[in-house]
Amino acid sequence: MYLSSDIPKITTHVLQEMKQRGEKIAMLTGYDYSMARILDEAGIDVILVGDSASNVMAGHKTTLPITLNEMIYHASSVVRAVHRALVVVDLPFGTYQGNSKEALQSAIRIMKESGANAVKLEGGEEILESVDRILTAGIPILGHLGLTPQSINKFGTYVVRAKEEKEAEKLRNDAKLLEEAGCFGIVLEKIPAQLAAEVTESLKIPTIGIGAGSKVDGQVLVLHDMLGINQLFSPRFLRRYHNLYDEIKTSVNTYIKDVKTVDFPNEKEQY
Repeated sequence: MYLSSDIPKITTHVLQEMKQRGEKIAMLTGYDYSMARILDEAGIDVILVGDSASNVMAGHKTTLPITLNEMIYHASSVVRAVHRALVVVDLPFGTYQGNSKEALQSAIRIMKESGANAVKLEGGEEILESVDRILTAGIPILGHLGLTPQSINKFGTYVVRAKEEKEAEKLRNDAKLLEEAGCFGIVLEKIPAQLAAEVTESLKIPTIGIGAGSKVDGQVLVLHDMLGINQLFSPRFLRRYHNLYDEIKTSVNTYIKDVKTVDFPNEKEQY
């Protein structure tokens, strides 16, 4: 038995082995070179270049505005920093829904122009044609079910999904369809923990939870949320591991004071 920290490069096959031996998969979002380098050196298994960059990097209220070119820019920055982690990139809204040819072209652009290892798509049966077409090109896909933020205008709210049996059954079916199509894993977002456990048990491929309880094969959080850089988002599932917002603000306040009082630079900090 070996741990993923001993592996020189995480691949989709390694993630499958981790599920089989019961080792949990640790995943965080990343959007730039400097932070991705820290994540990779810390030993993170998967870095998701999420369309959440639309929120935390660009200041939009939803994930919908971010473009394919912008996702490629963020993904390229991350890939240049990473040696070990698997890098997965979100296909942004409007680049795969309803047009499988465009979906393939979008996925190919991400893989060729960024050097990423895989793409992620939101949805189940309704996007299967796009999933099939992308997989035929040899591009690995991570699925995403439950709360799918790109569909926020349809849902109208970010509440827990699949609490009713009809929606829960659709999620179970969609998970099976994605597995059968050839996806290497599925993100389960903001669904009841019991349902997430059932789906995880029923699948041979790994599940990555965010607000889906502890009985999944791994966890993912948005980096800026878990580090406390973003203070505007506080769902139940979020554990803050730091309060960088206040730490950074205090550091900047101190820098301003030192500049104003000519304490910086001192004699040792000049030539």
